[in-house]
Amino acid sequence: MTQIPSFKTQGFQVSGMDCGSCAKTIEASLQQLSGVTETSVSFATGRVKVSYNLDVLSEAEIVNSITALGYSVDVALTKTLQVQVGGMDCGSCAKTIEVGMNLLMTISVVGAVILGDWFEGALVVFLFSLGTTLQVFTFGRTRNAIRALMDLTPLTATVKRGNQEVTIPVESVRLGEILTIRPGGRVALDGVVISGNSSIDQSPITGESVPVDKEIGDTVYAGTMNQTGFLSVKVTHTADDTTVAKIIHLVEQAQGSRAPTQQWVDRFAEVYTPIVILIAIAIALIPPLAFAQPFNVLVYRALVMLVIACPCALVISTPVSLVSAIGAATRQGVLFKGGNALETAGHLTTLAFDKTGTITQGLPVVQKVYDFGKVSANMVLQIAASLEQQSEHPLSKAIVAKAHEQGMELETPINFTALPGKGIQANLRELLYFVGNQRLFSDQGIRLSGEAESLLAEIEQLGQIPVLVGTNEGLLGAIALSDGIRLEATEALRQLRRVGLKQLVMLTGDRTAVAKQIAQQVGITEYRAELLPEDKLEEIQQMRRVGVVGMVGDGINDAPALAAADISFAVGGIDIALETADVVIVGSDLRRLAYAVELSRRTVSVIKQNVVFSLVTKGLFLLLGTFGFVGLAVAVLADTGTSLLVTANGMRLFRTKTVKD
Repeated sequence: MTQIPSFKTQGFQVSGMDCGSCAKTIEASLQQLSGVTETSVSFATGRVKVSYNLDVLSEAEIVNSITALGYSVDVALTKTLQVQVGGMDCGSCAKTIEVGMNLLMTISVVGAVILGDWFEGALVVFLFSLGTTLQVFTFGRTRNAIRALMDLTPLTATVKRGNQEVTIPVESVRLGEILTIRPGGRVALDGVVISGNSSIDQSPITGESVPVDKEIGDTVYAGTMNQTGFLSVKVTHTADDTTVAKIIHLVEQAQGSRAPTQQWVDRFAEVYTPIVILIAIAIALIPPLAFAQPFNVLVYRALVMLVIACPCALVISTPVSLVSAIGAATRQGVLFKGGNALETAGHLTTLAFDKTGTITQGLPVVQKVYDFGKVSANMVLQIAASLEQQSEHPLSKAIVAKAHEQGMELETPINFTALPGKGIQANLRELLYFVGNQRLFSDQGIRLSGEAESLLAEIEQLGQIPVLVGTNEGLLGAIALSDGIRLEATEALRQLRRVGLKQLVMLTGDRTAVAKQIAQQVGITEYRAELLPEDKLEEIQQMRRVGVVGMVGDGINDAPALAAADISFAVGGIDIALETADVVIVGSDLRRLAYAVELSRRTVSVIKQNVVFSLVTKGLFLLLGTFGFVGLAVAVLADTGTSLLVTANGMRLFRTKTVKD
């Protein structure tokens, strides 16, 4: 029986990559190893991902291959990404030589020594080493987002097993086990509170600035900090499936992805560098051989051109900006799925919103309480809430929540009876009360006055749900409920206009009257109502004909429209949102949309600045070097200085925090 080979995909954190060509060198070397099926190296993040045959190659051999090139592997940050079993076949890889900065500098230094310019050769080595050290230090600061996230999660967890508490590695905790979390301790795994109450600082995950109160039934996330109380938490996700683990994986993918501008730069560099090298060779050989020009002078100029030829500054101009921006966004609770999403958001002209669960809460809230003169409106609410305490219906919870919000003391009902599809009935102080819809009162033979029927028609016209309150003797009042608008929705839309997004459109399957009311409340001038999912899709496609369109939704019932947009933003639960959207708003705070758009626009601007500056500087010094106006030392300073400047410019994005007034 033939044994099926086992394959593994593993990530390694590598230090010492100081320019884009380093990544290509590592990738080329790994591809030559027998057993490697696929490899990718991200200079921006310092991450190396290798898929390989476990029967042919070991992890130690991969590490040795990397370290043999002069780089180091941080074992503490190396993380297994995925294990697959199955038959795979990998063809042999051709051995490649990457023309990078190290090779070009080496040629230049050796050439200077051959020409007798020992001092200049030594100066080139010193300046290049100093510049590389500064660049690695500076660029390394932009790679800390993943390290910071990984440091959030404790390595161990305290678990109840029998009558004892044991501390074990988080990888050993099973689903359904009970964690004990003391004040000041970090939550080790995602779970649900089953006893206790406390406040949790979950800002590293959701970006919320203040701790959130947690009680029985609430979800807590791995990596968050328990503040005051003692909690027992039932584990719902294992260590490799927690929210923070998903975010880490998303950030890794995003920082390692290539934006359209970066892809163009890479293609340009592949053509540009060989051409410049050929020109340098031509300068060194043709004039001396064809026109009897001084050989030493022209070889020196050629060496200067080789130094200037390396497109390091150009190659890193885009990734350093992307890594900085994605790191800043992650700290603010905005997760971009890649460089393409980040760039696209920077070109948005139109942003469409799904209504339910996006602009609104997706849950009913009390809008107004009406009375018919027999008792006060407060009494109507108190009676209804007292009866509704024992119901689990969403409308019931909304009524009880409103009563609690107003500080009302509720009575305990007697002989409570639920009437499915109609409402409820119960006794309070000897009187039998009814709370429900119009059908309930009709079945009880309670007639509605003309005033009551007119009010119900008005409530329904507003797109609200009426809940009637009364006794056998007649109607006492009514409570109007509707889907509540998010508290931050109006401010979020105002911020979006402030950052330059003029066309904001609401899409909903709800009635026109409801859509109009919601739109007016939050300040949206354009809305489309009574839309089926396919209608929303068509609306998005029409808007795309005249601009770049983004779609904001909860990632569930608006999936077709999200997929059709140029870029999609999800404000729903993290599990669903990570699968469906290009950008995830963690914590569902709509105000982060404006931050995401402004950060994206700044990123696009910085990338353009870096690319133009790199090209102009490179062209200028190529021209000066060709005619002998700069030497090797100046060429090194120009190349390294440009790299440092574009890196520093890109790192400014890491400090982007809020939308400015």
